[in-house]
Amino acid sequence: MQTAHEYDAIVLGAGISGLVATSVLMEQGCRRILVIDEYEHVGGNHINFNIKDYSFDIGSLIFQDDSPLLRHFPEILPQYVNISPSWGKLTPHGTIANYPLSIKEDVLTLGPIGFIRAGLSVLKSRLFNRHIGNARDFARYWIGDYFLYRSGLENYMQRFFGAAAARIDADFAEKRMLWLKEHSSPKALLRYFRGKPSSGVDNYQLARPKSGFADLYAPAVEKLERAGVAFMLGTKVGRIESSASGNVVHAGNLTLKTGRVISTIPIPLAVESCGLPDTYGLETVTLISLFFSFAGERGFGHSILYNFSHDGHWKRLTVYSDFYGRSDGREYFAVEVIASDVVHDAETARADFCEHVRRNGLFAGDLVLEGSSRLDNAYPVYTNKAKSRALDAIAKLKEPGSNPSADKAASSISRPPEPRRSMSRAR
Repeated sequence: MQTAHEYDAIVLGAGISGLVATSVLMEQGCRRILVIDEYEHVGGNHINFNIKDYSFDIGSLIFQDDSPLLRHFPEILPQYVNISPSWGKLTPHGTIANYPLSIKEDVLTLGPIGFIRAGLSVLKSRLFNRHIGNARDFARYWIGDYFLYRSGLENYMQRFFGAAAARIDADFAEKRMLWLKEHSSPKALLRYFRGKPSSGVDNYQLARPKSGFADLYAPAVEKLERAGVAFMLGTKVGRIESSASGNVVHAGNLTLKTGRVISTIPIPLAVESCGLPDTYGLETVTLISLFFSFAGERGFGHSILYNFSHDGHWKRLTVYSDFYGRSDGREYFAVEVIASDVVHDAETARADFCEHVRRNGLFAGDLVLEGSSRLDNAYPVYTNKAKSRALDAIAKLKEPGSNPSADKAASSISRPPEPRRSMSRAR
């Protein structure tokens, strides 16, 4: 007979991956499942802050109606807010253009000489730089060195990846920046010049309710709890031990027994919990989010704005009042900054952002910092063949006598990628 602390499976992490993994386990016949997370809430890095009547997110989280989460938890769909966001970018020339590529701003402004230089640069890259070893190689192969610099894409890549583009693995760059390949092909450019829309059917774009992620994920939690799933939140996982008779997970002051452990937490944390030496060197980004309210002329109409300029440390801002409405006439938005770029200091990030937007004629009016947040392990940085090192770590965790905690019932589910035009089309 099972005791109160014995489970068919224990899931580490209560984010999207953890929720979907739990649903998959139930489909596989598991009945006693425990989900553990060190956060006090369900949703993992999906964190919102309600300040006064303002509502901010950590990051820019936009969902599509065909996501795996909704396939497992259709009850969530009515909780979402339907939105019609637009994506823009601040160029190195101080202008606002469509993201990721604008023929008007990025190509037509080159002029005859610049157009020839860009074309020759692309030709040179295609002929002599065919080896793609990193993210910078990937980008310049498709658009050439001249346009890579002039467009500001190389600057944004460093802000996005949290490391110089030349350090980022090529396969990761292609996966996260597939839009560059899609928008730089001769067929795509011809389509732009002809003014023909992209093919495909748009998915609905969704945001969490203004009240926050707790209300969004509540139906999923209720569904799982009704099926017998237990949640242990606000509890850090300690040592994980495995033996021929099963696995033991130490969490808080409890000792939990289970036949199966499924990890959706960062691999370095799983390695640490299993008592294995961390020889894999897997890096993650620490993210600082700044929360602003504003009254005045913001200087652009896009809901999401990327920083492609040659200076300024901020990488992206999201205007949440475009989704949820203004508060007492004030707009509000969140700004993302890689912590290492601003010596891990929110005040340095604030001062840099305010000075940068002032120089570029943005947010002319009353700009007030309402709060800030720091998030460790926000997302991984793929450098120095990190994918193969991650697979090595997972294989080690799965070895007999080690620990099965890298077993992923929902390995294809991960943190939503950066918003891209190509993502909004049905695959």
